[in-house]
This record gives sequence, C-alpha cells and structure tokens, in this order.
Amino acid sequence: MKRNGFKIGITLALLLLCGYYLYPTVRYALLQRKLNRMSEEERAAFIEANYGTIQNLREKALKLGLDLQGGMHVTLEVRVDALIRELATEVDETFEEVLAVARERARSGNVSLIDAFVEAFEQRDPNARLSRYFRNPEAGITRRSSNEEIAAYLRQQVEEAVNRAIEIIRDRVDRYGVTEPSIQKQGTRRIVVELPGVDDPERVRRLLRGTARLEFRLMADPQLLQAALQDIIAYYESDTTAAADTAAVDTSLAALLGEQPSPERPRNPLLAVMQPVGQGVVFGIVAGPDTATVNRLLRNPEVQVLFPTGVELLYTANPVGTDEQGRPLYYLLGVRKEVELTGEVITDARVEFDELNRPQVSMTMNSEGARIWARLTGANVGKHIAIVLDNVVYSYPVVNERIPSGRSSITGLDSREEAQDIVTVLKSGALPAPMEIIEERTVGPSLGEASIRAGLRSVLTGLLVVALFMIFYYRTGGMIADLALVLNIIFILGILAAFKATLTLPGIAGIMLTIGMAVDANVLIFERIREEQATGKTLRAAIDLGYSKAFSAIFDANITTFFTGAILYSFGVGPIQGFAVTLMAGIAASLFSAIVITRIIFDYLVLERKMMVSVG
Repeated sequence: MKRNGFKIGITLALLLLCGYYLYPTVRYALLQRKLNRMSEEERAAFIEANYGTIQNLREKALKLGLDLQGGMHVTLEVRVDALIRELATEVDETFEEVLAVARERARSGNVSLIDAFVEAFEQRDPNARLSRYFRNPEAGITRRSSNEEIAAYLRQQVEEAVNRAIEIIRDRVDRYGVTEPSIQKQGTRRIVVELPGVDDPERVRRLLRGTARLEFRLMADPQLLQAALQDIIAYYESDTTAAADTAAVDTSLAALLGEQPSPERPRNPLLAVMQPVGQGVVFGIVAGPDTATVNRLLRNPEVQVLFPTGVELLYTANPVGTDEQGRPLYYLLGVRKEVELTGEVITDARVEFDELNRPQVSMTMNSEGARIWARLTGANVGKHIAIVLDNVVYSYPVVNERIPSGRSSITGLDSREEAQDIVTVLKSGALPAPMEIIEERTVGPSLGEASIRAGLRSVLTGLLVVALFMIFYYRTGGMIADLALVLNIIFILGILAAFKATLTLPGIAGIMLTIGMAVDANVLIFERIREEQATGKTLRAAIDLGYSKAFSAIFDANITTFFTGAILYSFGVGPIQGFAVTLMAGIAASLFSAIVITRIIFDYLVLERKMMVSVG
C-alpha cells in the first residue's frame, strides 16, 4: 500500500473534511427531531435556553431550498410608467395622456413601455420632441436631444433602477434574517426573490414593495379642510344621480339578503362609506374595505376643485379602531402636497420604546436635514407635521417647540416587528422606482417535508437498485463500486455544505444523475479489465491497463458534462441552478471515487491480500 500512501491520505483528509462540514447538519436534524417530540411549552423553553446553539447549528447546517424547506417565491417588476413620470422634469396633460396610451399598448401588445411611449408621443405630434419633458445635463439630455436619445436614456435609467433595486432588496432581506435567499434579475425589469423558511408572507410583501420614500409634510389648515368637507358633503347631497344610484344599490342588496331597505341609511354616497369628523386635520374615518369607494368619490373632478389648494388626503398607516362588523377603521387626513424634507437626510434609524413601552422608530438627520428640521419645527410650533412613508401617514405629531438636534420619531406603530421593518427599509434606502408583485407562490413546510421524504426515497431506491445490479453483474468488483458510490454521495453533500450551497429538489435529481455517471465510469473500467483478462493477461496487469485505457473516455465524458453544468449555473435561475450545483459537485466527487478510491481498494485486495477479485 506504500504506492497508494498519498491517495489514501487525500481520501481520508476529504472524508474528515466532509464529516466536519456535515456534522452540524446531522446535529441539527437530530435536534429538530427532538423538538418535534416535545410539547409546545417544552419546545419554547428548550429553544429559549439553547437559542445560541440552535442558531449556530442552523447557520452551519446544509441549506435547504424553497421547495424542501418551504417559504416564498416572489417575482417583482419595476413600475416603468412611474419611473418615467419621476424622470420627467415637467408633466402636463399631454404627457399623462400619452403615458396612459403607452401603458395600454404595452399591456395589450408585445412591446416595451418605453417604445410604446415614444411611438404614442410621435403619433400625437410628429414634430414634437420629448426633450421638452426630460432634462439631465449630466447624462447629456438637453433641449436639443432627439427622441431616440431620450428613449436610450430612459432604457438606461430602467436598467440602473433594476440593478439598484436588487442591491436594496438584498440588503433588506439580509436585515430581515432570511438564510440563503436567492435574488436574481430576470429579463430587463423583473427581479425574482426566493426566501426559504419565511412564515409571514404579508410582512415580506411590505418589505419588498415598500419604496421607503420618507417625507415630512405640513398638514392642511384645519378651518379650510373642514370647510371643504362641508362643501363636498353638500355636493353629494345635491347630486341626485349619485343619491339615486346609492338608493338603488341599497334596495338591491336588501333584496338579495331578504331584508327590507333601511330608511336610516344615508342616501349621500360619501356619508354611506365615510364618517366625517369635522375636527382638526382629520377629514373622516373610513373602513378598510371602503377605501377604494371613498377614493373614487373624492377623485371626482368637480370634488377636487373644492379642496384647499395644494392639499391631498392620505390614510393613516395603522387602524385607529374597528366598527361593529370588526372592520379596521382608518383616519383620512388632510396633508399638504409640498414635501418639506425627505428621507435622504436620515443618517440613522433605530427601534426604541417610549415611557409606555410602545415601539417607535427614532431617526437622526445629517447637518443639512437638522438645519431644515429646526427651521420647520420652529416656524410651526403648535401645528401638526405629518411623517409620511410610502404615501401613508405613520404619525402626525404636534410640534411643541423648535427641535435643533435633527431628531424625530415615527410613533403609532402596532408592533416591534413593524418598527424593525421600517428601520430596515430606511437603512436600506429608497427604491429607485415602485415595485409591483406580479407573481407569488408560497410553499408550506409540510409540502417541503413531503418533498424531502420523496427525494430521499428516490435516492435510496435508485442507490439500492444500482448497487444490487452491480453486485449481480460484476461480483466483487460491483461491491467495490458500491462502496465508492456511498462515499461519492458523502462527498457531494460535504461539498454542498462546505460551499454553503443550497440543496433543492432539482438538486436531488442532480445527485441521482451523478450516481448513474459514477457507476458508468466503473462499468467502463471493469469492461476494460475483462477485455484485458480475455487476452491472457494477469489480473494485476489487467487492472493497470483497464484503468489506464478507460481514463480518457471517463475524463472526456465527465468534463463536458461539468462544462454543461457550469453553463446552466451561469445562465439559469432557481431550480436550474440548484440542479447545476449538485451536478458539478457530483461530477467532481464521482471522478475521484471511481478512479482513485476503487483503485486503492483493488490494489489492497490484489497486491496486499493476494485475492482473485472477480469483475464478472
């Protein structure tokens, strides 16, 4: 065995290394089984007492993919129409009409929104230039820029927005604490996010979609706001058409329910879905399911002219109570459209608790922000300032005194998790454009466990069938190949654990494929040995020539497959990458086990033990 000393050393070193990397996986699996046998109270106490150990094992254990562990698969798409509007230096009625036409064409036809936008603009006026709406001297966009240059500029901005969004989303997900997330670009404006182990989908949706556009705004003048409220109520009182429609809906609904129409129900369509407050900066109270109806009524152009100039209505982020049916109620607040300060001045944000142990987000501003904040608070003592995040009002505190320190807080939060999510999006930065979830899939833990059982069953069944065939056909040589096959699987799992790769259901399919490829290499070797023995050579000479002559065929077949796996990993996404990772790891392991390990065993049996080893 002296001639194989180096090979034996390498093999033992690899086995020890794989054992080192797989040990946390084995311990974590045993720990999970132990926890599953405990009661709810015992499990909670055990986790609290051993939290550090459990977390350490979870981080070091072999990672399971979305299809095995459960979690969320989300496809996000950049709102290109919103980005175009934000890039425009000025927006008029013509711009909005062209953008609406382009949005409809892009939705109904196979054309990008930017191409549809340029086409619709040129069809409206062939001699007009888009440069009247877009200016960016740093990017070379001036009044003289052609429509083609504007289109190229917009495409570049969309690409940069997607790349920046990927960085921000990755930062948010990392702060959220998901292990081994997958965040990849798909096409020109989509991002695919896979989050294994996530059990709170709604919280993840808020985390991914939130643009983190933090704004500090003044509130509307209470007297002007309440005057507008009365005018709008009076408008709908006198709107006989709307009142008739509301009455008809009430009558139809009552008939469907088998009830008599209630004479006490307000015939005013606005009052039917909104409770006016008539005090301060609160315009009204609206139930969650009624917000769409209220928005439609208040968007009426004849109603819009009744609002004070430069004022819009925004909802509170969290409910202020519930109605008799248990529906959440929200304040509708009058807020000025002009933004006094943005979240770009925030240098730090953290979760804190007030004197009543309620969570809040404390924010610190840079010097420029502190200067503006001091001026803003000093000029508005006794008035409300709205803190708006993604177009909903989180808090609107009354300014008691001038604040020179550049500190502010977001209060009125429901939980510590909500406060932590706000801190996450603020620290990650604002998304360059709004994101829309266009596809979402949730895989439950039970389905993941079923996939693991099915995958293990398929691997063990395949391994058993192959092992029995090899023993039946190649006798002792088949037993040697089977031993190498078991070590091959250990090597594959060890490689995945060492490189912190993720095992997926397609990855298990990759392991099955490499089992076949590993056996194929041994079949080539054994057949060569049999051919040499048929010519009258000794067993030792036949083994030497068999390995030597089969090597080139084995190497060529495996190296080309390895390159195929590398290409799949480079250009594929999700399940394709999972398959490619295990395929490449399996090829490396099978080459070593089929050529090195089996040769060590053959040399030991033939040279040291002087045995006559049969290869069929």
